[in-house]
Amino acid sequence: MRAKLILSVIAGLLLGGVAAIAIFPEARERLFPQSGPQTAGKALIGGPFTLTDQTGKQVTDKDYRGHYMLVFFGFTACPDICPAGLQLISAALDKVGAKAQNATPIFISVDPARDTPDKLAAFVKNFNDRLVGLTGTPDQIAAVAKAYKVFYEKTPNDAAPAEYGMNHTSIIYLMGPDGEYVTHFTPTTSVDAMAEKLNKLL
Repeated sequence: MRAKLILSVIAGLLLGGVAAIAIFPEARERLFPQSGPQTAGKALIGGPFTLTDQTGKQVTDKDYRGHYMLVFFGFTACPDICPAGLQLISAALDKVGAKAQNATPIFISVDPARDTPDKLAAFVKNFNDRLVGLTGTPDQIAAVAKAYKVFYEKTPNDAAPAEYGMNHTSIIYLMGPDGEYVTHFTPTTSVDAMAEKLNKLL
């Protein structure tokens, strides 16, 4: 069990790193510099979505316009990466203080089969009073994951099929008040580093 847990953590971190290299132009350039004329790239992250929040209310991306969004994908049965990411977000926002009111932390489930609004409501209250939990139909989750370039897949548990896991990209996106990508973090970012960056941006 311990070995599987360690492998799950490593897989999540690797997925986050690979996704960052694939998605973000600045990360690609630092790791794989190219010769010749360069153009400033824009990360193609985010887009319209329609989902259901933890109160059962249908929401869209437009409901969060005018505020920054800290968007993190995961699932409530996640044993490690998701709690670590949400604890980081909560602690960083607490450290930022009053400016944190400019940002809405959002947790989007990649496990809609199990993560009902009620289950999300019980889960998100463990981290931050302002944390929004979003779920939806499998098609809605697939669409928002595609928009945010998030990979996810079910990992079967032969011994207990109902207790399957989910591999998923573990990047925390900061989106601007206009819905455009601003920057990103990972669950291994320190609270101080995240708070310092947020304090400058919010």
